Amino acid sequence: MIVDKAIYADGTRRDIEGDISDAFDLAREEGDCFVWIGLFEPDEEEFELVKDELQLHPLAAEDAVSAHQRPKLERYDDTLFIVLKTLTYIDETSDIEVGEIMVFLGPDFVVTVRHGAGNPLGPVRKRLEDSPEMLMHGATSVLYAVCDEVVDRYGIVAHEVEVDIIGLERAVFDPSARDVTEDVYSLKREVLEFRGAEDPLVPVLTEIVKGRVAECGSTREYFRDVLDHLLRVDEQVDAHNELLNSVLTAHLALLGKRQNEDMRKISAWAAIIAVPTAIAGIYGMNFNQMPELHWKYGYPLVIVTMAVACTLLFRRLRKSGWL
Repeated sequence: MIVDKAIYADGTRRDIEGDISDAFDLAREEGDCFVWIGLFEPDEEEFELVKDELQLHPLAAEDAVSAHQRPKLERYDDTLFIVLKTLTYIDETSDIEVGEIMVFLGPDFVVTVRHGAGNPLGPVRKRLEDSPEMLMHGATSVLYAVCDEVVDRYGIVAHEVEVDIIGLERAVFDPSARDVTEDVYSLKREVLEFRGAEDPLVPVLTEIVKGRVAECGSTREYFRDVLDHLLRVDEQVDAHNELLNSVLTAHLALLGKRQNEDMRKISAWAAIIAVPTAIAGIYGMNFNQMPELHWKYGYPLVIVTMAVACTLLFRRLRKSGWL
């Protein structure tokens, strides 16, 4: 559905009256202005009008409706098609929800197509409208503002992931903590999903910053700032992935150590129990001729011998760290 639509001229907004085809015609007639149409999860029928009016390439239009694209920048005649991945951190589950924003950028129009609940563009539009000097750069100012919002959100999500990793580190080195192997793998999967969203965007912004996208010539300095923030996030994500590998390695090593300690304790108690078991087994063989068999102090002597042997063995094993 169409979330918002407006014409922007001389850095100011003018609401569209009538259908969007009239708005496009008006923008072409006036010149030096552009139309911004914002859509949210449109179906094929809803997007057909925009596609026909702007003569969008069928492949790009199909991508905009079906979503599930990787970040990219493509050119179709005089129209740029940019795909961005949006990220939303879910506090309750520590999951990262991935959405998409597609941007069609032409000489006198911008069409943004959003999929997923993350990164609503209402605040972006409001900030741009409060900054007429930025809107004076034309349609590329919208692309810059959208990229800036998406990358800023990456930074927020990266911070939340870092907090989760710190929590896992504390749990790993807490002797009383439960097994967190599944939690480590789950967070590692989220980090890899994070990387799949932000890493392919680096070459897209690099193309713009290096001046290979003529439409963004007047806003290259702004995109350079966005790229700088994105590279910082990219480094954080790489660091998070490496740190999770280290956390997992340490956790598995500690689990192995605890298991070895348990096996040592079990073996130590088995050795202690083996002493009275062996003595009782010998005297339970019912031979007539056995030492001290008919002596009245024989039974107490054997019991005392068992107790002394078990005590000495217990103290020895405890001193060596097995108990």
